Amino acid sequence: MGKLAAKLAVHPDVKIIDYTGSTAFGDWLEQHARQAVVYTEKAGVNSVIVDSTADFAGMCRNIAFSLTLYSGQMCTTPQNILVPRDGIDTESGRRGFDEVARGIADAVAALVADDARGVEVTGAIVNDAVARRIDAARDHGTVLLDSRTVAHPTYPDAVVRTPLLLSQDAAAAPNFDREWFGPISFVVATDSTAHSVELFRRLVGGRGALTAAVYSTSPTVLAQVEQAALDVGVHLSANLTGGVFVNQSAAFSDFHGTGANPATNAALTDGAFVASRFRIVQSRRHV
Repeated sequence: MGKLAAKLAVHPDVKIIDYTGSTAFGDWLEQHARQAVVYTEKAGVNSVIVDSTADFAGMCRNIAFSLTLYSGQMCTTPQNILVPRDGIDTESGRRGFDEVARGIADAVAALVADDARGVEVTGAIVNDAVARRIDAARDHGTVLLDSRTVAHPTYPDAVVRTPLLLSQDAAAAPNFDREWFGPISFVVATDSTAHSVELFRRLVGGRGALTAAVYSTSPTVLAQVEQAALDVGVHLSANLTGGVFVNQSAAFSDFHGTGANPATNAALTDGAFVASRFRIVQSRRHV
C-alpha cells in the first residue's frame, strides 16, 4: 500500500473514502479507516460454469475475448472456467474436457495470433508485478496456452503479454482459489455440473466476485446457477455467445459490484451509495 494513501486514509479530517483497487489495501481500509465511511470495490475470483451449449464456437470465442481484453487486467475478467471432467453436450455432440479447454485456448490464440491486431485487444501490462505473476502462475497448472511477449508496433516501450491459460483439477483448489490479477486463467475439471455449482458457491462466497457466467441449454441448470448467484451476491450472465461479454460492466453505469460478497462492500449504482454520505446535524436555541 502507498504510505501517503495509508496516512491520509486514517486522518481524522477524512470522513468519506471511495476506493477501487487491490483486495489487500481495500481490506486494510475497511479495518483501519474507522473515522470514515469507506466504500470499497476490490477484486475477487470471477468464475464461469460450463454445463452445455448450443453454440460451441461462439461460447469459446466469447470467453476468449473476455480473457484477452486489456490483458485480463479488469476486475470483471473471468479467472476460473469450471467444466465437468467428463465433458459437455454441444450442438455437434459430446465434447470432452480436453476438447472444451482446447477450444477456449485456440480461440484465445486466434485473437492474438497477429501481433499488430492482437495488441489492440490486449493493451499493455500495467506493472512489473503482473509480469512476474504470469511467470509464477505457470507452476500452478498444466499450460494449455503459454503467455508470450509481443512487440507493440506503435509503442516499442510498452510491455505486452498474451494470456496464459492453464488447466487444473478441482481437487487442487489452492492453485486457483485466489485472485491472479492479469492475463491468467484456469480451466478447472470438476466432477459434475453440480460440483461446479458447489465450487462456485465456495469460491465466490469466500473470495468474492464481481461477475459470473454460465453456459447451459438446461433450464434447470440455469435456474440452479441463478439461485447460487443470488445466494452469494454476484451478477450473472447466461449463454453469452455474441458481441456482449461478461466483463463489460461499467462501475457507475451498469450493475457492477453488489456489496453482497467479499469483492465489494458497496454497490455503486444503488441509493445507499449516495444516501449514506449524508447526515443530519441539529442546531437549536430558544427564541
